[in-house]
Amino acid sequence: MNKFEKNVQSKNNDVIDAGLAFVVGFVALTVIYIIPQVFAIIAG
Repeated sequence: MNKFEKNVQSKNNDVIDAGLAFVVGFVALTVIYIIPQVFAIIAG
């Protein structure tokens, strides 16, 4: 066992972190898509 495995900084579950990153990325891309659609509807 190396020294990094002995001294773990974060004991969080990686699945939770990956899921949170997916949700945050999905929401960000959704917002980037929705904002121009709102402007297109208002302008049209």
